[in-house]
Amino acid sequence: MIKRIENLQKNLKKDEAFIVYYGPNRFYLTGFSSSAGVVIVTAESADFIIDFRYYEKAKRLVKSCNVILSNKIWQQINDILKKQKITTVYTETRTLPLADFFALKKNLSGVTISDDNCQEDYLYSLRSVKSADELTLMRQAQALTDDAFDYILDYIRQGKTEKAIALEMEFYMRKHGSDGIAFDFIVVSGENSSLPHGTPTDRQVQNGDFITMDFGARYGGYCADMTRTIALGEVSEKQRLVYDTVLKAQREALSQIKAGAICKEIDAVARNIIDNAGFKGCFGHGLGHSLGIEVHESPSFNLRDTTLLKSGMVLSVEPGIYLENEFGVRIEDVVCVTDNGCEDLTKSPKELIIL
Repeated sequence: MIKRIENLQKNLKKDEAFIVYYGPNRFYLTGFSSSAGVVIVTAESADFIIDFRYYEKAKRLVKSCNVILSNKIWQQINDILKKQKITTVYTETRTLPLADFFALKKNLSGVTISDDNCQEDYLYSLRSVKSADELTLMRQAQALTDDAFDYILDYIRQGKTEKAIALEMEFYMRKHGSDGIAFDFIVVSGENSSLPHGTPTDRQVQNGDFITMDFGARYGGYCADMTRTIALGEVSEKQRLVYDTVLKAQREALSQIKAGAICKEIDAVARNIIDNAGFKGCFGHGLGHSLGIEVHESPSFNLRDTTLLKSGMVLSVEPGIYLENEFGVRIEDVVCVTDNGCEDLTKSPKELIIL
């Protein structure tokens, strides 16, 4: 955490400050999770102003910032800025509500509140490359997620509902050490599986169904994310063709990921395989996204992102084919980019499983 603060400080001039409100960014800089608080970073100091609900715990745990009990917060921020002769304040243009931006302008005196996102972009560039400690937490989150998949295979049978399957996975993760879930799980079956972000319903799974499950544990503040599509009873030739096409697309994309590769070109590898197999227009989302403290971060594998991959970036690789009112297939792994390829953090098998 201290190194992260130091990196931000090196990017600031002596008369500049960066005010951080957004929860995931505060967590990245402090290691402390809370529903409120503000971090003020200058070239010379870092302060974390937090209210009474969290103050005692923050004072004990946070080592990267001076922890201050919130009292008269605007006066406290102004005192910090005036003491260091700050003239320009940067903040988070992506996530800060407009009302809060106007509140900064109204309540901070003698400074310019910049709408330039240069400091925020720099912070996100730091977050995009995971440290060894972050990767350890993400591997643990993924291990819990893989274990949940292995467990749920014995639970699924004809007559179980999508909702029941989703809840059983969540209970399993929480019982076995997860902090919680990384996002609301997707469990969709039969014709519902053609909905990429469908929500679990009371539909009972039936023989002949594809069942797509998109789920992930949270551990130590970091997210996992994986998707597996399995079958119940039997599959048709069309179902198997679609599954094999998605699996081929994912494997080819994985083989091309390494530091220096361009995000949109990795997306094109998978997309071309799907299009050329006769399913053009049936893969309507990007190939993947970065994740870490949040389940959706940047950069992403999509049609537009020209970011060069760096060693230590962690992204999902999740091609899919969705046939309206019939069925869908998605297979998702999470990988860490390396200099010569990628490390697949997802260990669950992905050859078609028929229960």
